[in-house]
Amino acid sequence: MALTLHMHPLSSYCWKTLLALYENDTAFTAHVVDLADPGARAAFNKLWPIGKFPVLQDGARDRTVPESSIIIEYLALHYPGKVALVPKDASLAVEMRMRDRFYDLYVHEPMQKIVDDRLRPAGKNDPYGVEQAQARLETAYGIIDDAMATRTWATGEHFGMADCSAAPALYYANRVHPFGDEHPNVAAYLMRLEARPSFARVLREAQPYMAMFPK
Repeated sequence: MALTLHMHPLSSYCWKTLLALYENDTAFTAHVVDLADPGARAAFNKLWPIGKFPVLQDGARDRTVPESSIIIEYLALHYPGKVALVPKDASLAVEMRMRDRFYDLYVHEPMQKIVDDRLRPAGKNDPYGVEQAQARLETAYGIIDDAMATRTWATGEHFGMADCSAAPALYYANRVHPFGDEHPNVAAYLMRLEARPSFARVLREAQPYMAMFPK
């Protein structure tokens, strides 16, 4: 099989990439990397010295592609399917990329800050940083709630790359800083995402690992 995705089943950015692969039934091999294993970590760092998930290897083109958004763009270019995750229309593509970056930078990033703080050793926590992250999430929730009042998906009526970004970011964000009753459109959007067969599959496959997620 030409494509191999180096990943971990709990990684939100891996979920984002898996969504793109599952949406178009793209054939690939999933290689789960155990970073707790020194040998596996060394092999992964040799592949991508930054050591961050996910990384896609394309054996047919002898390419190694890191970063979830770039992987989705790469798949849209070389392995297109029935769902055009990146619109061909340039102006619509700009909107899709903007929404994609919004979810990565303003939902995923502060969510990850809160999660990382829970994983820190006792006495090494950053309460002020967590407060800042929570405030940023509240701002992002408000923006999303307004946008999703009249939309089905991130950029309108067509599922795309930005929704692949939104699904894991919102799922985990709601676990560490719940939307609350004041953001009903965000909650409804997440429900639509969770009902999407591609995301339902991602969640089902991640379930055996969920006990590892910090409470």
